[in-house]
Amino acid sequence: MDKNFQEEQFTGIIKFTPPLYKQRYQFIKDLVGKYKPKKVADLGCADCTLLWMLKFCSCIEVLAGLDICASVMKEKMHRLSPLPADYLQPAERSLTVTLHHGSVAHKDPCMLGFDLVTCIELIEHLEQSELKKFPEVVFGFMAPSIVVISTPNSEFNPLLPGVTLFRHPDHKFEWNRVQFQSWALETARRYDYSVEFTGVGHPPTGMENVGFCTQIGVFVRKYPQTSESAQSEKPTEAVYKTVFKAVYPSLKDEKYLQNAVVSEVIFTAQIIKQSLLDCLMSEHEEYNDDPTERKSKFQPSVNCFSEDLGKLVVEKSMEPFVNGNVVYIPLTTIFSFPKVNRLCGTFEKFCKLIAGKVTLSSDGSAVMFSTEHE
Repeated sequence: MDKNFQEEQFTGIIKFTPPLYKQRYQFIKDLVGKYKPKKVADLGCADCTLLWMLKFCSCIEVLAGLDICASVMKEKMHRLSPLPADYLQPAERSLTVTLHHGSVAHKDPCMLGFDLVTCIELIEHLEQSELKKFPEVVFGFMAPSIVVISTPNSEFNPLLPGVTLFRHPDHKFEWNRVQFQSWALETARRYDYSVEFTGVGHPPTGMENVGFCTQIGVFVRKYPQTSESAQSEKPTEAVYKTVFKAVYPSLKDEKYLQNAVVSEVIFTAQIIKQSLLDCLMSEHEEYNDDPTERKSKFQPSVNCFSEDLGKLVVEKSMEPFVNGNVVYIPLTTIFSFPKVNRLCGTFEKFCKLIAGKVTLSSDGSAVMFSTEHE
């Protein structure tokens, strides 16, 4: 919950590089890279820094944050909003980010269905009554596939200048390794999880016996959750208050997909058109330079096009042509370009997406561009 209350002031015996809070967040990012969760919730998200880092992980489609202090979330939650670039180039995945105001001692259906739940420097801020309810809420009710809990290791405290009792004035307790592991193992046993212990913030050489500065427990659920157990204790009403929600533009939304496809069609067609006109101009100049080489038609040779387009023209008979002041570019030619093909998947969907968005020939087989001003 607290980010780096005194850690950055530890310039005496201990100085962590990178800072300890960054090491904790990097640990979560590495875990996300390993397990590729689609839905991640951060309990005690505070200023949303971890959520902001995780929104760039391409596997994640749903991010949720929960904190008891709404004002701290609201200070920095704007960082979780989509940027103009996200609208200009929508991602292929969908992404929804939501922040909730509430306590981890209460159950709310909005926190069901997550793959990974993180509790970074959270439990030491809980009152005894909240800590008692915490395992049932997270492991019993939410029951994600993976839970990560980090908390200070009190055995490390004597190495930290200025720390007399606790590292932060809001801490209700700080456990040593035996205390944390005893609590974690009992929690894991009760809710059918396995747990492995690790940490970040290595002790100085010669003092390895104190362990990591931050101790971490990684809990993995042993058995898949059945739909019956997921619904059995689902509360009938929400208790959290939603303070922020952002839905990122995505190519899974047909509106954004259509815009992307139309833009790519126009871009691709303009390249083909310009190549065609350049070839016609070149052949026209050759015609004027050598009147003996008269051609029946002003048709560009395949060599006038790029190598890739040339192959398409030769192999699939998809040759663009000019008629008067209009360039005709077959839809089959445009659809064969890798990016257009990947965006649409099928030719039928391609035709549906561009219908009414670009000018087509009377039979609907080609895109038309005027050359009147060129």
